[in-house]
Amino acid sequence: MAASLNLNSRRRLLLALASLFGSKAASAADPVWPAARPIKLIVPFPAGSSPDLVARWLAEPLAAALGQVVLVDNRPGAGGNIGTGLAAQAGPDGYTLLMTIQGPLVTAPLLNPKLPYDPQRDLRPIGLVASSPNVLVLGAGVAARDCADFVRQAQAQRGAWNYGSVGNGSASHLAMESFKARSGLAMTHVPYAGFPQVLNALLSGELQAAFMVPGLAMAQVRAGKLQALAVSSLGRVAALPELPTLVELGYPGFEAISWQALMAPARTPNAVVERLSAELLRICRSESFRNKLLGLYFSALGTAPEGALNLMRSDRQHWAQVIKAAGVRGD
Repeated sequence: MAASLNLNSRRRLLLALASLFGSKAASAADPVWPAARPIKLIVPFPAGSSPDLVARWLAEPLAAALGQVVLVDNRPGAGGNIGTGLAAQAGPDGYTLLMTIQGPLVTAPLLNPKLPYDPQRDLRPIGLVASSPNVLVLGAGVAARDCADFVRQAQAQRGAWNYGSVGNGSASHLAMESFKARSGLAMTHVPYAGFPQVLNALLSGELQAAFMVPGLAMAQVRAGKLQALAVSSLGRVAALPELPTLVELGYPGFEAISWQALMAPARTPNAVVERLSAELLRICRSESFRNKLLGLYFSALGTAPEGALNLMRSDRQHWAQVIKAAGVRGD
């Protein structure tokens, strides 16, 4: 009897040990994310640009939440298409992420069907991070009482005035083309390498107008060197309460905002995307992150992947119509 009990006890012990070691082996075989290796956050724009600053502000709390290093990797070139393509071709293992703007995700594919990546096929959104309006700014030497006065003066010049952008097909270019179509403006487009060059051209009087990111423009506006007429968002901006929207000024539904999204390669596991999306939402709700963005006149968003996907779809439809109507072609 005692021997039988002892044998049964030994069997139960062996089964328990087998189960314990088996479960440990299974856990060791399962992929663990994030593991002891850095996560690379590709930014397809130069250091110091708005996407770069937002990425660095996001990387620190994201690293703390994940218990892992998050390294920002700047890969500028071709309006963001080079770095975006690198992220699209990266392994879908959760260790390569992308912080980019709508240009490489929405307008670039509309202008260049031969891009080496397809954002709809090769990338998946984690969520929207931040957004900012553009500001309609007048160049030095152009004095207008308001937006209507500016439009009247520009029309009187019969196409002799110029407006600037940061490149053919860029958000600043398409915003003005959309405004031209709504207002009847006739102005000549002059593309520049970046917003600092556009700003210098406005200050010198080389340009008469431009849609600018407020982070660069407003310092010169508040110094009295340039004039800002309106913002391109549907509602007024908390950090710029003095500026009306173009909707208020008689252009119903006019919107041309800049936004930034966190993306991953297309086949990144759902569990990884869900974890990252949850952390992104938490970070975007934090006061410290929101205050940093306000310094650039950005608003924190923080959405689920579906929110980013829906915005990309609606923007694609809207800007495709603007591009077709204006006859915009890629470089």
